[in-house]
Amino acid sequence: MLASPLSSLLSSLLLSQAAAPEPSADSEPPGLLSRLKVEGGVDVYYARNFNRPSDGASFLPGTGTTAKRDNEVSINLASLGVSLAPEPVGFKVLLGFGTGIEVLHQAEPEGAATGPEVWRHLQQATVSYVTGPLTLEAGVYPSHIGLESFQSQLNWNYTRSWMGELSPYYQSGLKGTWAFNDAWSAQLHLLNGWQTIGENNRGKALGTQVAYAGPRLSAAFNTFVGEEGDGGLRLFADAVATWKVTRTFSLAATADVGRQARSGQDAAPWYAAGLNARVQLAEPVALAARVEAYRDLDGVISGASQTLAGGTLTLEVKPAEHLVLKLEARHDTSTADVFTARATGVDGAPTFKDSETLAMLGAVAWF
Repeated sequence: MLASPLSSLLSSLLLSQAAAPEPSADSEPPGLLSRLKVEGGVDVYYARNFNRPSDGASFLPGTGTTAKRDNEVSINLASLGVSLAPEPVGFKVLLGFGTGIEVLHQAEPEGAATGPEVWRHLQQATVSYVTGPLTLEAGVYPSHIGLESFQSQLNWNYTRSWMGELSPYYQSGLKGTWAFNDAWSAQLHLLNGWQTIGENNRGKALGTQVAYAGPRLSAAFNTFVGEEGDGGLRLFADAVATWKVTRTFSLAATADVGRQARSGQDAAPWYAAGLNARVQLAEPVALAARVEAYRDLDGVISGASQTLAGGTLTLEVKPAEHLVLKLEARHDTSTADVFTARATGVDGAPTFKDSETLAMLGAVAWF
C-alpha cells in the first residue's frame, strides 16, 4: 500500500529531527574562533662587542633594540599576544619582555599615568574597523615609517640600522588606510608624537603614506609633520623601495630627510641613506648585507653632532619553518666619540671611542 502524502511528510520531518545535532549552549558565534589568533615567540642572542664597553652596553644611549648587552646570553624580545581579525570589528594586543623593549620605551615622557614604567611591556594594543576599502585602527601600533620591523625574524639582518633605531618603531593615535586596489594604498595618521604614547607638548602630529606593492617592486613614501621637543615643528620624509631582482636575489634602498625647528636657533636638519642586499644561497640559507650613512648635523636626533656610518653582514639559516638563526658581524664608525670604551675615567665614568665592532648570534622561534 502506498503511503499518503501527509504520512510521508511526517516521516521526513521525524527523520530530519533525529539526524540534526543538538545545539550547544556554550557554542561560540559562527566564525569567531576562526578569526581569533594567538601569537608569540622568543628572540635570544649572544653578542660580543670588541670595545669591551665598561657599562656592558652596545650602540648609542637610547638605541640598541637588538643585541644591546655585551658578552651576555640574553633575551632580546619575548612576545605574547592575541588578535581578532576585523569582520568588521577586531583588536590586537601584543606584549613584550627583554632588552629590546626596555630600550624601545626609554624616550617616553614622564608624567601622571604615563612614562617608560607604565608602557614598558607594550608592543601593540589596537581596535580596528573595516568597511569596504577603508580600515580604521586606533591605539598603539607599529610605525608606518622605515624598512625594518621590530620583530627580528622579519628583517634581513639581525641588528637594525641607524635609520631604524633613530626613527619611530611605534606610534599612538588613529590610522586610516584606503586600499585603491591590490597594489596601491594610502594612509593618514593622527598621532600623539614621534614614538611616544604619552604627550610631551600640546601639539599633535600627522603622518601619511602612499604605497605600491607589486609582484617584484614594492615602494612607499612616508611623512611625519608635528610639534616635537619644545614645540618646534618637525618635518620628516622617508622613502623605501624593495626590488626582487631574481627569485633568489633582492635589493632594498631607504632614504630619510628631516628638519626640526628650534626656539631661538636655526632649524636642525638630518638625513640618511641605506642600501640592503639579500641572496638565497640554498633553501634554508641566505646571506644579507647592509651599508648606511646617517648625518645628524646638530645632534637633535642622535644626541651628538656626527655622521654615523656602518656595514653589516648576516648569515641566516632557517632549519625549521618557525625557527631562524642569524650569525652577524657589524662595524660602525662616527665622526664623534660616541661608542662606549673599555676604560673608565678617574671618576669611574665610561670613556668613548669613534668606532664599534660587534659579532653576534641570534635565534628566533615563533608561532
